[in-house]
Amino acid sequence: MTTDEARAATGRICQFFETLSPQSLAQIDAHYTPEARFKDPFNEVQGHAAIQRLFEHMFTSLHEPRFVVTQRLVDGAQVFLVWEFHCRFKRFDTVTPQVIRGGSHLQLAADGRIADHRDYWDAAEELYEKLPGVGALMRWLKRRANT
Repeated sequence: MTTDEARAATGRICQFFETLSPQSLAQIDAHYTPEARFKDPFNEVQGHAAIQRLFEHMFTSLHEPRFVVTQRLVDGAQVFLVWEFHCRFKRFDTVTPQVIRGGSHLQLAADGRIADHRDYWDAAEELYEKLPGVGALMRWLKRRANT
C-alpha cells in the first residue's frame, strides 16, 4: 500500500466513523477485514459480527453518540486517529452532553480495510468521573493519589 493509498483509506475510515449510524453499520465489511480485531478498555472482539454488535450496543446504550476525528497520523499501514466521542448517557443524565477524548491505533490491510483497531482512552477520567455517585468517589481517589 502506498502512502497515498493509505491516506485515501484513512479518509474513508474517518468518514465512516464520523457518520456512523445504526443504518451504516451494514457497511462494516467495507471498512474492516473479516477477521479484524477490536480492543478498547472494556472489550476485545474479532470479526465483523462482533465489531458490529459493539457499535449496535453503543447506539442502544447512549443518546446521540458520534465521533469527531480531530487529528490523523498515517505512516504506511499504521494509522493513529485522535478523536472526541460525543454522547449523552441514557441511564444517568439524559440532558448533559458528554465528551470522551481518545485515540485509535489502526493497522490497515493491503486493501485499505482495518485489520486491527485498538482504542486508547482513560476510562477513569473520561467516563467514571462523569457518572453520578461513582464520579464523586473517582474524583476523591484522584485527589488522594495526587497528594
